[in-house]
Amino acid sequence: MTALKTVRPLKTLPLRVEVVRQAKRRRTLIAFGFLLVLPWLLVAAFQLGGDGDGPDGRPSLVDVATDGGLNFALFTLFVATGFLLVVAVALFCGDTVASEAGWSSLRYLLAAPVPRDRLLRQKLIVALGYAAASVIVLPLMALLAGTVVFGWKDVSLPTGGTYPASEALGRMLVIIVYSLLVQFVVAALAFLLSVVTDSPLGAVGGAVGLVIVSNILDAVTALGDWRELLPVHFMYSWLDALQPRIQWTGMAKGTALSLSYGVVLLALAFRVFRRKDITS
Repeated sequence: MTALKTVRPLKTLPLRVEVVRQAKRRRTLIAFGFLLVLPWLLVAAFQLGGDGDGPDGRPSLVDVATDGGLNFALFTLFVATGFLLVVAVALFCGDTVASEAGWSSLRYLLAAPVPRDRLLRQKLIVALGYAAASVIVLPLMALLAGTVVFGWKDVSLPTGGTYPASEALGRMLVIIVYSLLVQFVVAALAFLLSVVTDSPLGAVGGAVGLVIVSNILDAVTALGDWRELLPVHFMYSWLDALQPRIQWTGMAKGTALSLSYGVVLLALAFRVFRRKDITS
């Protein structure tokens, strides 16, 4: 008599399996391919078009983007923070569960059996990992591309003055870590929508759309201090790390706001998924 193999639900869907599955997805390859190529496209644009001026003639990071690899990395992160990184994070976190439902494979995973909380947790961990990698890989590739083309120099500030490269590296680390934290709310929102809908495009587009609406509302100065409740209000507070002395207030508020919203949205995602009738 052949012994029946006992299925251990808590051992199902290992992280390494989910990591490999997501790594083979076309959207993963395309997303990281674009993030790796973008800095080189920006380098080519500067090489072809020369130096530019900031909007309305005001000093900005574009004015000093070609003053070395560190400056170029800061400029690339600046132009990508408000939209490109939002799309990348929303893509990885909004597609992960909804795509399984769209392929009609979600119910088969649960029948494996994979406990609902474990399935959601494993997918969330992997999705956050890929989202974090997307936020990290862009400035690192920009640093490489900028250093190769523009050289390794101290950081030049748009308003004048410089930072030694050694000090700038520490500040760059602060900026990248903050960029990760402030995108957490985007990841949580996209993940919630991924649980609610069976359409990956709807989950990703919904998260990006809500961020765009939040940006529009943030531009309405008549809202006053209410704008500080918007998840995007402190998205560019990492610029405070470029001050002569790092200003932590904006980044502290942005981190607290992002983590607070994110935890609530993720808790709601788990609550919805536990009660959801899985038919696909």
